[in-house]
Amino acid sequence: MDAWEELVTSALLGTDRRPPALAGATAGDAPVALLGAAALHTVRRRAGLRPGPAAEPPEPAPEDARRPLPEPARRRLGQLLAGRAAPTPSGGRRGAAPDLAELLPQWLVAANEHGYKAPASALPALLDAARARTDLRPQALTLAGPRGLWLARLNPEWRFALRGGGGRAALPDVRDGDAVRALWEEGLFAERVALLASVRAEDPAAALELLGSTWAAERAEDRLMFLDSLRAGLGGEDEEFLEAALSDRSRNVRSTAAELLSALPGSALAGRMAKRASSCVSLDRTEGAVTIVVEAPHECDAGMQRDGLIPTPPTGRGERSWWLGQLVEAAPLSCWPARFGGRTPEEIVALPVADDWRGELHAAWCRAAVRQRDAAWSRALLGAPAAPPATGPGTSSLAERAKLLSTLPEEERARWVASFIAAHGLSEAFQLLGVCAVPWARPLGGAVIDALDIARDAGSYPWSFSGVMGLAERCLSPDATGQLEALTALPAEPEDASPGAGGYWTEAFQRLVSTLHLRAAMRDELRGPIE
Repeated sequence: MDAWEELVTSALLGTDRRPPALAGATAGDAPVALLGAAALHTVRRRAGLRPGPAAEPPEPAPEDARRPLPEPARRRLGQLLAGRAAPTPSGGRRGAAPDLAELLPQWLVAANEHGYKAPASALPALLDAARARTDLRPQALTLAGPRGLWLARLNPEWRFALRGGGGRAALPDVRDGDAVRALWEEGLFAERVALLASVRAEDPAAALELLGSTWAAERAEDRLMFLDSLRAGLGGEDEEFLEAALSDRSRNVRSTAAELLSALPGSALAGRMAKRASSCVSLDRTEGAVTIVVEAPHECDAGMQRDGLIPTPPTGRGERSWWLGQLVEAAPLSCWPARFGGRTPEEIVALPVADDWRGELHAAWCRAAVRQRDAAWSRALLGAPAAPPATGPGTSSLAERAKLLSTLPEEERARWVASFIAAHGLSEAFQLLGVCAVPWARPLGGAVIDALDIARDAGSYPWSFSGVMGLAERCLSPDATGQLEALTALPAEPEDASPGAGGYWTEAFQRLVSTLHLRAAMRDELRGPIE
């Protein structure tokens, strides 16, 4: 037994039972002598170890030719990344300080629009932020660029960045045919989806050729995702490919192909659907009154199923109304004015519908207007903003109104929602605000601030409007601070107000103002110094 093993044995058994064989050690000082000898042997053993073979050094990080952040913006990024992990105040009260975690996504978008690269020192924190929040990943990984992907390969916790979420920085030049083909044939699925979108943005015909080269060998779920990526930039040149996909062995692929074809009013499928739908919906002029009459389909034949109709309705839904809704939804909206004597969409939507078919018919027209991005029909179906919140000429819910609004130009959308808020307040407007362009246009921002002021005067607590307040912090234009400044003073509370409500509102408005000031500073920092 060597000296080290003897020391270990004495330590385990105790110096009383196994005194260490140490020169000059007595029974009284044996424990101290044992520890001293162990320390000496430990140093000797470590000093005597032979170094192992050196690990293979990693490949050098690739170059990133993008511009570095201006110094103020670099410091701001560090502040936002540090604020992301800040603890939530106890009791749920946020105070008047801006929420840095919610400003980070907006900052990342703006930085990428300017074409900046992340500083090397910020890459670990940036990857940690992207790991914690999937909504940050596209923008965070774009800012991290090729060096972020290089770093992600060295840490298993950052492997998510290698699954195709790194944006265009991880993709080959679309003009490099060999590199594109290699990634398409050998890349991860998410990388292939990103590559297809990138090629399609530059050359739609080349993207279709790339997709067609492996289409027959793809899994059904992959074919569905690839097909869904054709929504961006959908055009007439896609019809031949989509028409062939109507015969796919996967029902989901067939349904998606039919949906995309129906969004092309000039496609052969749209023509077939127009003929079928027109045979089900017509005008009746009995006794001088003009009424829309509906004769829903009596069967869902093989041709209808090939064109995307699902024959079996959901539980609680009648077959004929289910088939009718799908036909009208897929028919081009341009077929209806001719069918109804040259009437405009507003005039058609205003016509009475016999036998309680109005809801089904108008709901299908709503879906068609959203699918075909038809602003004229969307206006007709939306109706006036002052109409009751859950109703309109062709809508039955705010969710449908929000979808219809998304088809309108940004300025018109903002004006419509501003008028809606002026008529109905904020409690019904949250979904509608979510489809408005950011930053909110002046009439919309002003309407939101006025409605918040009215809510404060009503004496309620601000957390009843916390969702709208959160949107306002992210979406109001920084130029709105002038209108908000007057609301930061503590108001006199009426007798019937909720206790302390005025103070909470003042704090909420102060936080809103400070957030807008911070967003304005972020914007100026990213612009860099004026040359």
